[in-house]
Amino acid sequence: MKHLLSIAAVLLAANSFTAAAQDAPADPRDRQSILAMQGEYIVDFAFDETVLLQPGYERAAAMRSGGNETVIVVEDTPTKIVLQHILVDGKSGHVTKHWRQDWVYQAPSRFEFSADQTWQVRAIPADRNKGAWTQCVFEVSDAPRYCGTGRWDYSNGIATWTSDLSWRPLPRREYTKRSDYNAVSAINRHTITPGGWTHEQFNTKVLRKPDGTQVELAREFGFNDYQKTTEVDFKPAYKYWKATADFWGKVRMRWDAFLAKPPGVHLKTKIDGMAMIIPLFTQAGELEEGKQVADQDIDKVFAEWVEPAPVK
Repeated sequence: MKHLLSIAAVLLAANSFTAAAQDAPADPRDRQSILAMQGEYIVDFAFDETVLLQPGYERAAAMRSGGNETVIVVEDTPTKIVLQHILVDGKSGHVTKHWRQDWVYQAPSRFEFSADQTWQVRAIPADRNKGAWTQCVFEVSDAPRYCGTGRWDYSNGIATWTSDLSWRPLPRREYTKRSDYNAVSAINRHTITPGGWTHEQFNTKVLRKPDGTQVELAREFGFNDYQKTTEVDFKPAYKYWKATADFWGKVRMRWDAFLAKPPGVHLKTKIDGMAMIIPLFTQAGELEEGKQVADQDIDKVFAEWVEPAPVK
């Protein structure tokens, strides 16, 4: 009996340790690293196909682009940080709401791109989640793009976060030009640098067939380099965000209603998503002009184009 009680005590202690570790606060350096991505940047985007995986496949042309981008902290709590990216044209001052990244510490679930215009909400295994941050990335309309889960590492004094392998839809730079693949499997890596931060993407372009088989076409390396700048006037971006932040907060709440729990979300728009982007951007523009946008106007867009994902 004493032996059994000892075993029980050991198991109870182990379970208590696991629970405590799971509930342990994030390393303060993690939050500092994520928050270090806020600021004003000149950004260079580069994508190169590297390894070609199918006979007769021809390497796509390298892609180079760039822009001026400010990253604004929208939400900051001990377990969640939301960063909004906004582009500004250096000559005209034209503002474009860009992508958004949400960071959640030990998130219990995340959305995963499962089929065209469909994202399933799935639990994150405890062993992958312990001590990890899940980064979820969103489209300009705040529609979902992809998530990845990983831990920050500080080896040799370098702050680097590396995700696990996850699925994402085709990037905007490709889906208007190509139809030979329909998904990307990717590992993402963020590194804080002396001059800003970088985003590396290790992508594989995949044709996912209806019967479940997959054909890998090519691997691609993406490199987004964010270098701090004081040479760009970002005041138009802050003016835009001051006028529209509450509106976009309401839009995020409507997306959260689908993405916070299973089954997830399905978009009835075409892959370009313009059926939602245009009305939402138009409504934001009206607010910037001092006009009013009713909540039912936002609801109308979602009612027309958004529905729960199929249950699987």
